[in-house]
Amino acid sequence: MPNKSTNATRPTKAGDGHIASARRTLTLEIEGLKALMDTLDGPFSNAVEALGGATGRVIVTGMGKSGHIARKIAATLASTGTPAQYVHPGEASHGDLGMITTGDVILALSWSGETAELSSIISHAKRFAIPLVAMTSAATSALGTAADVALVLPKAEEACPNKLAPTTSTTMQLALGDALAIALLEMKGFSAKDFSIFHPGGKLGAMLKLVREIMHTGDALPLASPDTGMSETLLIMSQKSLGAVGIVDEEGRLIGMITDGDIRRNSGTDGLLTKTAGEIMNRSPKTVSPGTLASEAVKILNERKITSLFVVEDNRPVGLVHIHDFLKAGVV
Repeated sequence: MPNKSTNATRPTKAGDGHIASARRTLTLEIEGLKALMDTLDGPFSNAVEALGGATGRVIVTGMGKSGHIARKIAATLASTGTPAQYVHPGEASHGDLGMITTGDVILALSWSGETAELSSIISHAKRFAIPLVAMTSAATSALGTAADVALVLPKAEEACPNKLAPTTSTTMQLALGDALAIALLEMKGFSAKDFSIFHPGGKLGAMLKLVREIMHTGDALPLASPDTGMSETLLIMSQKSLGAVGIVDEEGRLIGMITDGDIRRNSGTDGLLTKTAGEIMNRSPKTVSPGTLASEAVKILNERKITSLFVVEDNRPVGLVHIHDFLKAGVV
């Protein structure tokens, strides 16, 4: 009886052909991206400045496959700090031109630059002095010549064996859109914390939560003074059930921390319960601020092989987070 799992990993002759086809496709698309990278120059910088100067939104438009890429570019821009909206060029001449207003900047995609459906948007841009950035392979096309900034894509071989289906061309459009979005993100100083505002859901949203959204606060904090006896310290740790106690001085500043691990390491010593918290505590506990990303806090826990972190402001504990809190929040 044949071993199905073994056979599944061995391509048939037909499978070899499929893999060879995939490699040809990827090779051609990689070559297109390399050619695109080599053509980046002044117009790209001008496009970033034009798009970044929008006081309204970036209106992204395109027809057919370029339209699908335009939708993705609009979504990427919007999620990285540049307000953006896709407008269908076919619908634009039937009332949707009203979506494009003074203060907006238009990013229009057309490989040929002669897409008829874009004519109404081009005219609208000229009529109301709305900046127009073109993404096209033809600088002398109707779109290319009408644009204030033309991003001219290099001629590249489509991966389709008939050289017809947009493949390499749309890959270049998508990559150039990503490059614009990231350049704008960096220009605006858009941070991971800003990113979290637009991504509140799912695993990504959980990772972008801030520690202040997860931490235990107020009466839930296990705190003791350095002269607190270890028997009472253990009682505090047990009652709060967070696996740690923060040691604070008379002014409420965090000067140490005792964890379950510290208790275990000292459990074999004589007279543990006769000692004070100050004698047992770790005097250099790792802490984070309330504005720390949850994902960064988890990284610290993993690197330090610890389970709890005190959250401090002005060296005073305002919260505590435990690895279980991140599990409940879906961060890990």
